[in-house]
Amino acid sequence: MTSPRAASLPNVLTYARILAVPAVVACLYLGPDVNGRWWALAIYLGACFTDWLDGYLARAWHQQSTLGRMLDPIADKLLVGATLLMLTHDSTIDGVQVWAAVIILCREILVSGLREFLAELNVKVHVTQLAKWKTTLQMVALGVLLAGPAGDQIVPGVTSTGLVLLWVAALLTLWTGFDYLKAAVRAAMHR
Repeated sequence: MTSPRAASLPNVLTYARILAVPAVVACLYLGPDVNGRWWALAIYLGACFTDWLDGYLARAWHQQSTLGRMLDPIADKLLVGATLLMLTHDSTIDGVQVWAAVIILCREILVSGLREFLAELNVKVHVTQLAKWKTTLQMVALGVLLAGPAGDQIVPGVTSTGLVLLWVAALLTLWTGFDYLKAAVRAAMHR
């Protein structure tokens, strides 16, 4: 039998965000033209909105759950990772810009591992306001890059703007990742 919390609206929104990942990939892979870009962007923006909405509703309706706390960051990492992969695949992100994508992906994997390690030590590292800004900037950068060449046809420079935002997000990613690393080292040294 399914727990009522598993079927709560905040968790359903998180499930929808996870399901949006293959939809974004399919739009970019099967329809790399202008229409595929716009569809991918629309689905991606919907997924980003659910990231905010599920957390807001969970807090407002007192429906926070262990399942939601586990799945929310997984959904975020799947969306970011798959989008970065597809944007690299279609060369929206290429050359030296790939390093920004690598930094973001490595930090996400590092932080996931550190969270798991710290949980075993019963140490909680709360999400900082800077980490929230990092996530927001990352999502905006990827949204702009999803519009990419299709957006450039309407407003020249969309892709370039997205790449600059991606680098800023990558730098914030390094900074916030270092905060997690410091907390993990500090916790390990005191055990």
